[in-house]
Amino acid sequence: MNRDRLRLPPPFEELMRRYEGEIMRFLLRATGNPDDAADLFQDTWLRAYRAYPRLQADAAPRPWLYAIAGNLWRNRMRDGARRARVIAAQPESAIEGSTGFERTMHENEAYASIQLREQIAALPQKQRQAFCLRYLAGLDYAEIAAAMRCSAQGARANVSQAARKLKAGR
Repeated sequence: MNRDRLRLPPPFEELMRRYEGEIMRFLLRATGNPDDAADLFQDTWLRAYRAYPRLQADAAPRPWLYAIAGNLWRNRMRDGARRARVIAAQPESAIEGSTGFERTMHENEAYASIQLREQIAALPQKQRQAFCLRYLAGLDYAEIAAAMRCSAQGARANVSQAARKLKAGR
């Protein structure tokens, strides 16, 4: 019989091949640290594999995976298991040969990155998660709503409030 006629979800391996790149990019952007992202990536797929038999046939797998990854990331931040570290903008050897202006630009970019990460981390939990799913993962509002288990209007409101707070904090 055809899988579509039975309304079965795709095989797990197919699901992983389809979404592993974007889940990893989301976690890299969210954590700012390749080691933390790799840990969360493995945990995401382990949890997804364990829960996959319970996934409903008509469920959208993309928001489901982002919900798992987002929850793991949020738990990591909340529990303080590890501090988020900023990826070094450039090694010192590359900056040493730079002019004073270029060095100042590198330092300013690194400072702005740290400042933005701190502002995002200071957002209320739902706003932070919705903002990251929208702008780091590229999900649409319906997918954010499914991942956060809220309405599309609620997802849009959380993203909007987060963006307003980040703009005001400049």
